[in-house]
Amino acid sequence: MADAIKHFRTCNLCEAMCGVEITVENEQITSIKGDAEDSFSRGHICPKALALKDLYEDPDRIRVPMEKVNGEWRELSWKEAFDKVAARIKALQAEHGNDSLGAYLGNPNVHNTGSLLMSGGLLRALKTKNKFSATSVDQLPHHIVSWKLFGHQLKIPVPDIDNTDHFLIFGANPLASNGSIMSVADVKQRLKDVRTRGKVVVVDPRRTATAELADAHHFVRPGTDVLVLLAMLHVLFEEGLVNTANMAKYLDQGPMSLVDKFSAYSPEKVAPLTGMSAEVIRGLVRDFCAAKAPVMYGRLGVSVQEFGTLSQYLIMLFNIRTGRLDSVGGLMFTKPAVDILAQSGKGNMCRFHSRVRGLPEFNGELPVAVLAEEISTPGDGQIKGMLLMAGNPVLSTPNGEQLDRAFKGLDLLVAIDFYINESSRHADFILPPVSPLEREHYDVIFNVLAVRNNARYAKALFPRKANARHDWEILLSLRDRLQPARGLKEKLGRQLMRRAGPSGLLTLLLWQGPYGGGLNPFKGLSLTKLKKTPHGVDLGALKPALPKGLYHRDRKIHLEAEFFLSDLARVDAKFFNQDTAPDKFLLIGRRDLRSNNSWLHNSHRLVKGKSRCTALINPLDAQALAIADGDLVRVSSRVGSVELAAQLSDEMMAGVISIPHGWGHNLSGTQWQTAQDHAGVSVNDLTDEMHIDALSGNAVLNGVPVTLAAVADTAAISA
Repeated sequence: MADAIKHFRTCNLCEAMCGVEITVENEQITSIKGDAEDSFSRGHICPKALALKDLYEDPDRIRVPMEKVNGEWRELSWKEAFDKVAARIKALQAEHGNDSLGAYLGNPNVHNTGSLLMSGGLLRALKTKNKFSATSVDQLPHHIVSWKLFGHQLKIPVPDIDNTDHFLIFGANPLASNGSIMSVADVKQRLKDVRTRGKVVVVDPRRTATAELADAHHFVRPGTDVLVLLAMLHVLFEEGLVNTANMAKYLDQGPMSLVDKFSAYSPEKVAPLTGMSAEVIRGLVRDFCAAKAPVMYGRLGVSVQEFGTLSQYLIMLFNIRTGRLDSVGGLMFTKPAVDILAQSGKGNMCRFHSRVRGLPEFNGELPVAVLAEEISTPGDGQIKGMLLMAGNPVLSTPNGEQLDRAFKGLDLLVAIDFYINESSRHADFILPPVSPLEREHYDVIFNVLAVRNNARYAKALFPRKANARHDWEILLSLRDRLQPARGLKEKLGRQLMRRAGPSGLLTLLLWQGPYGGGLNPFKGLSLTKLKKTPHGVDLGALKPALPKGLYHRDRKIHLEAEFFLSDLARVDAKFFNQDTAPDKFLLIGRRDLRSNNSWLHNSHRLVKGKSRCTALINPLDAQALAIADGDLVRVSSRVGSVELAAQLSDEMMAGVISIPHGWGHNLSGTQWQTAQDHAGVSVNDLTDEMHIDALSGNAVLNGVPVTLAAVADTAAISA
């Protein structure tokens, strides 16, 4: 019997960056628990960490390259797979043009050090404008706001949760997400600590777990957060509560420059539309301004609605106008050990537009809401083939049924993934990378969004098998075939990069970073030192960073009022200039602590027990439609319908229905048994690809008009 060996690393299945202690005996994982000595997470983990073992051991996971021939899968060698895939891509683009190939990157890519640092070469080699990612069904508004105001798309300030005494939360449930655009381990205790110092307030159409913990929760009608925020700014100016003394010199406009923009949006005017009283809205502002160190934070529930970008801008503007940006306890900028902002593009927008609908690109990516139409609509630039990188867009993007049909008609689909899922079942080739425990890890992106500066590196827990490949090895092999090196210098550079791998790049990035040795590589924080510090290195609390932290040449915050507030015309048309009755039922999603992406639905320990894929319905709505708890109900939208069990709960606002994201494992041709056994339905069979946030092109996943009926009653009650 071999001795048990303890390994310390980061759980990289969500944004929280929890440190884990993994015990291995006889090459088998016998225990996964929180690392009590971890410098960031303090021993906390959530149930998802156990899926690290399940992903590594899963018999359904694909481990060798696969090709579909006459509808049947057959194994390939890696060389054969790379040669065939590259040849098919070249032939496709030679016949139909470079833009005939599309690429989609799923959210696991930002949790993968190698993929994140080394995917650029392949994406450039594809030479296509048709690039998409999960960004435009998630955090795109955050990037646009930060790019416009601060000069860089990744310069996103995060709540200083450890020092705030008044935490006002819009559309976020950090007890389920472990924080999002706010990497925060042990968030439950941190929120309790906020309550000890002051107050936590949640504004959400559902009384979530976070709202249950909070001091106060206020229901808001989905999609009307923008009205509440406009009214709050109205009150701020009206009652003389603007306070920008701490940052006046960093602003490109005076403190009262926008007062007229919000004069029409009084709390009394918006209250009937939002479900929140004028008194409550005014109280939110007064309580916030009375606190010593308040902060306002809005997340996914705000971003993925019709006015998501404008709403995120208004949240930022409220923090700025109350002096809570770059202030302890407010919104703060991080100082990560790897300064990825210096290595990445600041951002850009509208350099080109989607072919069919004309939606703008941001940072080289088009909104994924247009993907299906770009495949299905004939003409120059029509997408004929797709490369999927760790993504399952059939379940994660709007109108999934339409995209599923579009994928079926492609001439070529290549998936870099280790499951045959609802999207990759259409693939001609699957190139499977290793599991998370078989690769080294450093959180490049999420340390940019962490509530405390820290750094932690973990080498691969298990060495990759001889016949396995890392994601980055797959990417480089395809790049080299699609775009061979030109000349000896480039060839040697590529060989050096392959030999260095992600750890070689990390060595360089840490040396160049703010804690590195600079001209003396033997001083400061280094990868060598991190390897000797398995519990991570605490780099301190967030500190004020202005004006040095700004990326505009003039070191000013550019309020960009014209760009963002031009959307007020659309707000007025939507809410104040129409005679139609409001929709009776609106759909929102929801997050569960045991779920992050569809991969985790093949972990038995994470899906066992009572089904979590239910339609949460307010009891009064259910009573009006003669729906009992557990009844099968039909939820329908413009694009489709689903049937699932009703779960009655007064945690839902009346008129709002909630269905969780990421389910729908009932399609033929997949090969992950546990997920199929707990299929559920896909909420994105209801979301509408034509329903977007016009400022950004981000998909609208919250506030979708739907109808609801008991399945026994085929005549649905319309909106």
